[in-house]
Amino acid sequence: MRGVMLGLGLLAVGAGLLSAGATSDFTNDKVAVREVRLAPGEHLGFAGNRESVVVYLAGDEAQIKFGSGLMTHESIARGRVVRLEDAVLTNTGHQPLRLVQVEFLTGGSSEIWGRTGLPSSYEMLFEDNLNRTYVIRVAAHEWEPMHSHHARVVVCLDGSTIEHIRPDGSTRTTTLKTDSVSWRLAETHKAHNVGDSDLWVVAIEPKG
Repeated sequence: MRGVMLGLGLLAVGAGLLSAGATSDFTNDKVAVREVRLAPGEHLGFAGNRESVVVYLAGDEAQIKFGSGLMTHESIARGRVVRLEDAVLTNTGHQPLRLVQVEFLTGGSSEIWGRTGLPSSYEMLFEDNLNRTYVIRVAAHEWEPMHSHHARVVVCLDGSTIEHIRPDGSTRTTTLKTDSVSWRLAETHKAHNVGDSDLWVVAIEPKG
């Protein structure tokens, strides 16, 4: 069984450098973000001292074995989000397993954000001392109200074109492509989906 070990910025397959299982999208002072593809039977290790949020993009089945010895089995659904640390994830299915890993590099914060700043339509998934993670869906041609968010990783599951209107009236337009992963700075704005497709993203805001 081949393995892909990701943690503390080290990417390796066995004893060699990683060449095919994962690509490093970006790293800053808060997160290291990687897209990972595991063939059936391959596994991905998560460093015991770093928490990660994983967003599944494609696949059918996986097994997660934690450092404690606990083992769980996953039915993979696109857009499913899990928190992992000190664990090994194995693709036990018949299809390639694709995911985005967001690894937190800070010490976090004890501050609780809750739903502060977010529209009521956002689906909160979880919050801990390292991150706040939620789902955003905006139908084609629909508006979001004025709101504020922290700097965040955006994993786009269904893309569209969004017009952003700031409190001073200035605007900018961005196109989020399906399966893209990006870093967005903190902002106060309202948003208009000017595209013909519904937008679906997972947003992950690191703390600290």
